[in-house]
Amino acid sequence: MNGVKIAIVAGLAAMLSGITGAMAQSQWRGPNRDGVYNETRLLKQWPAEGPRLQWSFEGLGTGQGSVAVANDMVFVTGIPDTLTAEGVLFAFDTQGQLLWKKNYGKDWTGIFPGARSTPTVAGDLVYLENGNGLVHCLKANTGESVWSVDFFKDLQADSVQFGFSESLLVDDDRIYCTPGGKTNNVVALNRFTGQKIWSSAAYGEKASYCSPIVFNHNGQRLFVNLTATSIIGLDADSGQMYWRINQFQDNKIHANTPVYFDGKLLISSASRKDSSGLVMLQLSPDGRKAEIAWRNKEFVNLMSGFVLKDGYVYGSAHIQPKWFCIDTQTGQTRYIAKEHGGGPVIYADGLFYCYSEKDGEMALAEANPEQFRIISKFKVPLGTAQHWAHPVIAGGKLYIRHNDALMVYDIRNQ
Repeated sequence: MNGVKIAIVAGLAAMLSGITGAMAQSQWRGPNRDGVYNETRLLKQWPAEGPRLQWSFEGLGTGQGSVAVANDMVFVTGIPDTLTAEGVLFAFDTQGQLLWKKNYGKDWTGIFPGARSTPTVAGDLVYLENGNGLVHCLKANTGESVWSVDFFKDLQADSVQFGFSESLLVDDDRIYCTPGGKTNNVVALNRFTGQKIWSSAAYGEKASYCSPIVFNHNGQRLFVNLTATSIIGLDADSGQMYWRINQFQDNKIHANTPVYFDGKLLISSASRKDSSGLVMLQLSPDGRKAEIAWRNKEFVNLMSGFVLKDGYVYGSAHIQPKWFCIDTQTGQTRYIAKEHGGGPVIYADGLFYCYSEKDGEMALAEANPEQFRIISKFKVPLGTAQHWAHPVIAGGKLYIRHNDALMVYDIRNQ
């Protein structure tokens, strides 16, 4: 009965926010892809050594993707053997027992090697996109392959410098992805068969590293994503392209998912050029046009995400110890706090979870338009290399993936 209530609440929250995709039980950066997790009764302060480590696993191999948690299972990808470069999808139960693992073929071994995207779970199926441009659908209980689509062979995609990193979006019977290229720039596939429902040439650019959103805007379902130098808005039902806004990043890295609210869109990239930084777009009533309301070029955020709370944006500068509070009414920076290293941020039960990408410190913080204050912090003990994977909160647990290692902390306020 509790599970039914939780599902109803999550569905209502998705409807109220305008975001669709309620069919997915686990998505990149939470149920609305905005870094906000609908968890309650969580600890308001941690012990000096951090919350209790409930379980951990070492041996995932290289990877920067977050975990997906659904149906009492935990899914995560990695490349355990760099010599074979075979990608593996791991499935655990929520107590840490390895249930199965599935080899899904070679994954990304180019610049910054490793498995990239976060799996998406919908019903009894799990979906993933690997760095080489293959989309896989597998049975969640066994790992058995259901279908796959190759961006290059099937959709004539263009290659990207750092490997495909999109976390796939499920909406009802569809799955949306962005191969890039001149013909099938954005496609909607039948999530049960992999067959193409529609294809859009969009602006014809290469893909970037961004995960899209689909949302309801005054009765119009819109798809929004970023490609090499563009923010694009399409009709989610037909693929018709409505508008395009220029967005620049020196290496064509757009990795932050857009956030929709009140007829507006927030998008962030990491460059101080005139057409970059944090930008807010105002949509026309029918969603067929978008205009720039403001840009904030101080906020140079490459891939750490941000959280929108009560009319203010909270997030960090790339690598630097700078945490911003930005007023969405004006686009002006309210303050910059320097108490913690920059990195991924998520939000739950009134507090921010801030993960420093430089030194692996996880901090619990409170922030409002007046101040940013660290309440507690600890350094993650396991893993190697970059701290790039975004943390996840599910079932009163904090999941932190640090490359080869997964750590699961009990953060329930019991």
